[in-house]
Amino acid sequence: MTNISPLALAALSSSAVATAIVLLFPLAPVQAFASPPARVFISSSSGTNGKFLAPLQAERGKFNPLGGFLGDVASSLFSSTGPADPEFDSEMAVAVSSSWDDIRKNLESKQTKEEKHFRSNLAKGYGSPSPLHKLRLFDDSNREEDIRVTLYRDSASWCPYCQKVWMTLEEKRIPYRVEKINMRCYGEKPASFNRMQPSGAIPVAIIDGTTYNQSNDIMYALESLFSDHKSLSPRKEDRAKAQELLRLERQIFSAWMYWLTGSPQYRDNFIAVLLTVEGELKASQGGDFFLGKDVSIVDFMFAPFLERMTASMVFFKGFQIRVARGEPTDFPAINSWFDAMEELASYQLTKSDFYTHCWDLPPQLGGSSHEDSGEPFERAINGERTLDGTRGSWELPLLPHNGGIEPDWEWVGDEAVARREATERLSYNHNNIVKFAARGAGKKGIPSYSAPLADPNAISNEAVVASIDAVLRLVAVAMLEGVDCCEEEISKLAEKLVTLGGKGFSSDVVASLGYLR
Repeated sequence: MTNISPLALAALSSSAVATAIVLLFPLAPVQAFASPPARVFISSSSGTNGKFLAPLQAERGKFNPLGGFLGDVASSLFSSTGPADPEFDSEMAVAVSSSWDDIRKNLESKQTKEEKHFRSNLAKGYGSPSPLHKLRLFDDSNREEDIRVTLYRDSASWCPYCQKVWMTLEEKRIPYRVEKINMRCYGEKPASFNRMQPSGAIPVAIIDGTTYNQSNDIMYALESLFSDHKSLSPRKEDRAKAQELLRLERQIFSAWMYWLTGSPQYRDNFIAVLLTVEGELKASQGGDFFLGKDVSIVDFMFAPFLERMTASMVFFKGFQIRVARGEPTDFPAINSWFDAMEELASYQLTKSDFYTHCWDLPPQLGGSSHEDSGEPFERAINGERTLDGTRGSWELPLLPHNGGIEPDWEWVGDEAVARREATERLSYNHNNIVKFAARGAGKKGIPSYSAPLADPNAISNEAVVASIDAVLRLVAVAMLEGVDCCEEEISKLAEKLVTLGGKGFSSDVVASLGYLR
């Protein structure tokens, strides 16, 4: 789960890449919203030695002008870092006319009332649900001192087991606190957590002083201890069917794992079990959920893994399950179930996009096996090229549903909303984002972690920090006002970076923008 919507990420990514192209070719005309980096190859190794983190391959062509610089980002990064140059940094600080304060003021002049109160609502635990909430009261009818639940979930919102507990809390509107814990693939866990949960597994919940160490146990405890909240329990007459469906959920999970991490010989078994899931949903009476018109705990058990199946099967295998409304499919009931789930605020909050899942699953699993039939989908999901190969799949304007691969998130709002959302996140957290981007020209961390772009020990290159800050201020302005209004300032900044910093230095800045993308 990302902390901003996919459309907002696309706006940020496309603007950043447009700026980077000018740094790479400072004397050429600006090519706004050119395509992002090249295809990612994930090895078929199912071992845990990190071999699946093959480098981003450089494909130099009109679709990928940054490819040459991005080739080293995920594997070894650049071999050295340099100190900041105060005189040069001073030049960069004034190279862009808009300061972050200016950008915030411009943003606030365009925001809706709810958008303006986003940060204050986060602190209070109110407002629309957000992955950034660490306190969740829903509204002022609940008090912080009355909270009975603390949820320990993963920092990056990758964990499927955390997701189903998170959805349960949101759907039942149970006030709770959040403590974020790293997954092993991108960091260490604090000693205090390991004492509470010796296995290190997440999620963990403390409810009324009692510690629950397993996701299903947490969900059942929430249902039992908060019976005055919305019920997710099956009706009495549906309990036997619910148990049958929960066994099916484990069967589809196993079939998916075998094919995702193994060979094509497991394809037929996965499809057979998936068709059983399709049949159960088709037979459901009165609604699109597993037990009819009302969502239940059964749906929340299925949701995290069906979501990840739809992303990974098309990316790694070329096997498409999820389609946009009205499109032909062999799985209409599964698609109707997804459509119904996406009406729920609890699922909208916790759902992630195909790109995120296809990058976060291999580090968690130790690898995923790639088949050739997935290549065109892989390239489109990675932002390289559309299925028809005519342009970058992350170029603006975006094709509906990424050219038919992944249904658009229609509930997040239009492009203007996405641009404001991306600008808010960037401007609020710019210091940390700049330092993160500077890893692209820095050093790989020791010890390493299997998530390629989530290395907590990576060392930033301080020499490029001020320059990246200047570029990202221009990106923010471009998101608010459009790229056309910034082209002259972008070109001047690029020329200054090359003439004062040199070609190698500007290449480091481009590499940092590629890493951030």
